[in-house]
Amino acid sequence: METRLDVIVVGAGPTGLACAIAAKRAGLTCLVLEKGCLVNSLANFPRDMVFFTTSELLEIGGIPMTSLGYKPTRGEALKYYRAVAQAFQLRVNLYEKVESITRVDGDFHVRTQRRTRQSCGYRTRTIVLATGYYDQANRLGIPGEDLDKVFHYYTEGHRYYNMDVAVIGGKNSAAESALDLFRSGARVTLIHRGPEISAAVKYWIKPDIENRIKAGQIAAYFNAQVIEIQPTTVGLATPEGVRRLANDFVFAMIGYHPDTQFFESLGIEIQPLTKQPTHNPKTLESNVAGIYLAGVVLAGMKSNEIFIENGRFHGTVVMETIAQALSAPSASP
Repeated sequence: METRLDVIVVGAGPTGLACAIAAKRAGLTCLVLEKGCLVNSLANFPRDMVFFTTSELLEIGGIPMTSLGYKPTRGEALKYYRAVAQAFQLRVNLYEKVESITRVDGDFHVRTQRRTRQSCGYRTRTIVLATGYYDQANRLGIPGEDLDKVFHYYTEGHRYYNMDVAVIGGKNSAAESALDLFRSGARVTLIHRGPEISAAVKYWIKPDIENRIKAGQIAAYFNAQVIEIQPTTVGLATPEGVRRLANDFVFAMIGYHPDTQFFESLGIEIQPLTKQPTHNPKTLESNVAGIYLAGVVLAGMKSNEIFIENGRFHGTVVMETIAQALSAPSASP
């Protein structure tokens, strides 16, 4: 077990990095633990993705972000966050998964496992959970979902040239994936349980996908659900009855959710309907003293309420609260 830290941040996304920057500025000893790579969620975005927002709204730590276009690309964002982590010399342990957090004599003891399967332990006075939700894909709950031809993340389309590909969903991820697959030479079928493409799809993507569907370049089934996935086919329930389509690959782009089981294992109360963790909205401290929350995890299933744009400010709120609490006489060792 290492020297006692002031705070451990779990998650090295933009919000987690913003927390670490705020901790450094507050004079707190801080370690960031991340089970994947730096800004792991962004790394899993499609390679050619363009953000919905502008560069300045993705900035953290007061370091300007530049982009060639009005809106930054995934590649530009990854380069930016690497540069920020380097500029502030943040202590970030990558590919190190948190296995357990327990409280002993007022401190938190964190057990982890590194990529090499080495077990490590840390002692800290406080915890900040900035784990996001993109690592937990929503499940279809149907036969065949675990076949190796089924994916919940999309990177690029070249691998699927001349293949029959089904894309499930009707929001941004599904629309962008379907378009990229089509332009990479795949035979694409979009399947959505709703009556039409979501109105929330990016304004430059929505007419594109709708026009491709209207022209018959992308097949589409609305008010439909995939009920079974087989090695060479997918079965659909449609208003006209059950259909079976030839299929080589499936992209289930139906959303993601926070890891509420992990939160509950720490004693954090989860609201049953919204899946939001109980917390003080002013300090962002959870119902478990000493454990704070930052970023989209605060929103539960209402993930459209918190983005990088507003979650990046949580770090300052949390670290100012922690610094004040640790400096109080009762917090002294």
